Amino acid sequence: MLLSACGTGDDAAKQMLDGKDKEFRLKSISGLQQVAQLTGKESANATDQYAVNGTDLGSMIQADDKTYFVFGDTFGERSDGQTGAGGSYWRSNVLAHSTDQDPSDGITFDGMITDEIGLAKELLPSKKIDFDEMTKIPTHGVYANGSLYLYYMSVNHWGDPGKWDANYSGVAKSTDGGQNWMLLDELKWPADSHFIQVSPYKVPRSDGGSDIYFWGIPSGRFGGVKLMKVDEASIEKPGEYVYYAGTDDSGKSVWSKDIAESALVVDDTVGELSVVWNPYLESWIMTYLKEGEGIVLREGKTPWGPWSETTMLVPASEYPGLYGPYMNPQYMEDDGRTIYFTLSLWEPYNVFWFKATLNK
Repeated sequence: MLLSACGTGDDAAKQMLDGKDKEFRLKSISGLQQVAQLTGKESANATDQYAVNGTDLGSMIQADDKTYFVFGDTFGERSDGQTGAGGSYWRSNVLAHSTDQDPSDGITFDGMITDEIGLAKELLPSKKIDFDEMTKIPTHGVYANGSLYLYYMSVNHWGDPGKWDANYSGVAKSTDGGQNWMLLDELKWPADSHFIQVSPYKVPRSDGGSDIYFWGIPSGRFGGVKLMKVDEASIEKPGEYVYYAGTDDSGKSVWSKDIAESALVVDDTVGELSVVWNPYLESWIMTYLKEGEGIVLREGKTPWGPWSETTMLVPASEYPGLYGPYMNPQYMEDDGRTIYFTLSLWEPYNVFWFKATLNK
């Protein structure tokens, strides 16, 4: 079933932002299960009908009762048994949408954003030139002010495993349900920033508005996590983003408009992070790929922490080539005790639907 986010206004903000007297509650994770394959020829969605035979990622944007699944480098035809990215009809990013409210048996797509002949179309074109712009990879998105906002990274070059160089990260906007996208050229973060890949979450305020928090990491999978936020009403204004810069003597969070003053909230080797509020634990949970180990989960008392030590969610030993564990607060059961998430597997280079149970 779909689970709404935690309340509204003062009560929700206090619960999400006040870490005083909180304790970490997560004791263990159990019941890990691969529920379904979401993409590819072998999936129930049979996405090969849209020329999506291989793809990855699958971060989600919740827009009222519709969920948008955003995928990365996508290929139309692939050789039997092919491992990893590659194939014909390469698109840097594609989008599926669904109104399926029952995650227990996988997610059924209502369709994909397509071109005039019915094939999944590239949302944000890229040059596809190595050491220039190899691709534009969507890292996450958010529904704000009635529009879809897609945060992406412009990749200059894929390097050694887990390492790549970015030109910058940016944002695109759609006002027609993902059919067409406009690049917001003024809204970019530099290649050396900690905001090349982000995970956003809206926190309601008492005045009826919302602040959007973004946990960010550099390009690649070997940097830590930083944090920024913006008033939802000002999401398109670069100067309105502020960066977590630590805490003052009373323990209150300090925010700066200077990105150079941004501070780490998690010091680890973090790849493809996802952060949501979990009502069962009454705390934040963060999932990410820890290279060489697998998908791990941390519990946070506030968006800036403190964050717990890692708990193993999906071991790499059981699912080789795993990455991209993306959650959606709408897809939980038992008041958030059971979480669902997408997970990419390098072989067969498609996106799968997983579930696990949190125990406190």
